[in-house]
Amino acid sequence: MKRKRELEKVSEIRSAIEELSMMVKLKPGDNHDAAHIPTKPFLHVCNLVIQILDKIGPTMAVLRQDIHQNIQRLEIFHESDPSLYSNLVEIMKKEASEGNARKTTSSSKAFVWLTRSLDFTLALLQKLSRDPEQSMEQAVEESYNITLKPWHGWISSAAFKVALQLVPDNKTFTNLLMGKDGNNETLKEETQNLITLLSPLLEEIHSILRVYDMDRLKST
Repeated sequence: MKRKRELEKVSEIRSAIEELSMMVKLKPGDNHDAAHIPTKPFLHVCNLVIQILDKIGPTMAVLRQDIHQNIQRLEIFHESDPSLYSNLVEIMKKEASEGNARKTTSSSKAFVWLTRSLDFTLALLQKLSRDPEQSMEQAVEESYNITLKPWHGWISSAAFKVALQLVPDNKTFTNLLMGKDGNNETLKEETQNLITLLSPLLEEIHSILRVYDMDRLKST
């Protein structure tokens, strides 16, 4: 509860920065053969992404629900052996060895889709950071097209297209991200810090997904 109260005092972006910084500290060095993605901090970041997506509104409802379900799936797997599965890579190893990694309800698949949701969030923040005057609708659509659409079926893509009409304007979204005590300059700085931390993490995760042949999975 204390942790939750502490997170509520700051913006979602600032909280995500803190979680990502913690992940860097928890990693056991630079040995690539010992790939390590700390499970709990990663899931905390994903929970904060849900709160950021909430600010975009109903457009993100389906994606938000998917993120929540995938977080729950990984949390349940983690709790089966918190010490061993404190590293998400161990979960992938386990399911790969059992031949379960590509099954619909696998935790490995949940990890793949959470990663893609972070890809979408990163792409959106990068676009808005580079061009603050770009319309939210255009930024959301372009971010979706390059991160999620290639892996979605036509039903999901069509539903997303319709929901784009509900995206808020830039000023509304920015104000929601800032919160009551924020300001534009602080938000710009924090957004850039988040981008700087999130980009290398996602690059590492994608390299891990390629190792386990999970990077090209499409929705069923």
